[in-house]
Amino acid sequence: MAPAALAADPVPTERAALMRVAWIALLVHSIAHILSSIAFATFLVPPFPAWLQQPLNAKIYAFGMHWGGQLTVVLGAIAGFAFCAACIGLRKTTIVAVIAFVLSLGAELLGTFTGLPFGVYYYTQALGYKILDLVPYNIPTSWFYMLVACFAMCGRLLPAKDDGTSKWWWALNCGLMLTAWDVVMDPAMVKTAHWLWNVPDLSDKPAWQRFIGEPIFHGMPITNWLGWILTGIVVARAMLVVVPPSEWARGLAAHRFPLYLYAVNGLLAFAICFRQDMVSAGLLGLVTMGLPLWLSWRAEGRAPVNAPARLVPDMATAGD
Repeated sequence: MAPAALAADPVPTERAALMRVAWIALLVHSIAHILSSIAFATFLVPPFPAWLQQPLNAKIYAFGMHWGGQLTVVLGAIAGFAFCAACIGLRKTTIVAVIAFVLSLGAELLGTFTGLPFGVYYYTQALGYKILDLVPYNIPTSWFYMLVACFAMCGRLLPAKDDGTSKWWWALNCGLMLTAWDVVMDPAMVKTAHWLWNVPDLSDKPAWQRFIGEPIFHGMPITNWLGWILTGIVVARAMLVVVPPSEWARGLAAHRFPLYLYAVNGLLAFAICFRQDMVSAGLLGLVTMGLPLWLSWRAEGRAPVNAPARLVPDMATAGD
């Protein structure tokens, strides 16, 4: 065997292949979001046009409503998983994906069964198969890849230290960035009956409890955001046990791929909110999602503490 063949390193080739898969999945994921956004901003607004009731069109509509959202989320998960695996390795990506899925599923099961920590709500059949007939499988799936995007933004904006305080600081910021997405998504999904709130009568409760528990924001209680922040912090902190801030920063922060992934997942919700007279939700979502995106876009990836200064610039050309 030739010396050159013996010296060949298969790892860069595998990483390049994973990155290609990630970009292809992100492209199709984005196209699906764009098409869905156009549909929900035009003809998928009651009263539905007569042509949608024609037999063939009705079948296409039913297929799209049943499978469209599920396939879009799966594509997002493939994109996020492949990208993450290319950056930090397949083994660690698999571990953090399982952690994110299991913990977020546990929080959602607890929420739909007891009302804690989000409030009293339930999922309709619009999101496909439900685990234990309570939580659609694509809900914890989306938590994973959106958290990957949040870790990448943290890597661009925060010092990449690995001490306990820094890990909690990263987890808090991930929880807030994740909740920023829900600011616009929750009103849109409630409006389109993907899930519904069933808030009990709180008229005899203290004022503070009524304030956070009543559906005051387009049918959604503030407890939902509090639950998202808490759950996001817990899940992110658990993921940081496996992959510390320095590794997220070193692997992900130099790429803009996660920023595209984060941004495109707001498109459908924005289309619904602005089209269906929920302008306040759309505007607030533009601020909450737009601010970390804008700051991250402008920022350079931070080198981990004690890492060589040339590390991040080298990573910028490693496959993004």
